[in-house]
Amino acid sequence: MNKSEFLSITSGICSLISAWEPKLSELSEEIITQRRNSQDRTIKQIVGHMIDSASNNTHRIVHLHYQEGLLVFPNYATYGNNDRWIAIQRYQEEEWNNLIQLWKYSNLHIAHLIENADPSKLENQWQAGEGRLISMKEMIASYLDHLRLHLSEINDLISS
Repeated sequence: MNKSEFLSITSGICSLISAWEPKLSELSEEIITQRRNSQDRTIKQIVGHMIDSASNNTHRIVHLHYQEGLLVFPNYATYGNNDRWIAIQRYQEEEWNNLIQLWKYSNLHIAHLIENADPSKLENQWQAGEGRLISMKEMIASYLDHLRLHLSEINDLISS
């Protein structure tokens, strides 16, 4: 992965934020709190999950810059823990505009972090689970697709 590949990821993140912030802001209370995806998550909970993803990936990327050897860092998604994160943080009760802004700025920050990632650290690895290692490069490369996946879920709920 080179600097131009980083820029395509970060510009993709920023483009999604620009397109989706106003779209999210215009959604009604009924749409964001009542419609549910296949994982039984509302739009508010999906946005909360994306905030958690940005936060966890930010921490992993920072740790991978200085960690000597393999990074052992909890995978919040293992064993359904991401649903626990959603429930504990009570995203369903969060003020919608605050949630949108937190989503926006946490993703702008991870875009900044990705853009400034040290290329010499890209092969540093995180233990994502038993026998599952993920390099910083792989983590960065998959982030935009993960964001798109959840925005697509939201789009499906808006359209339903």
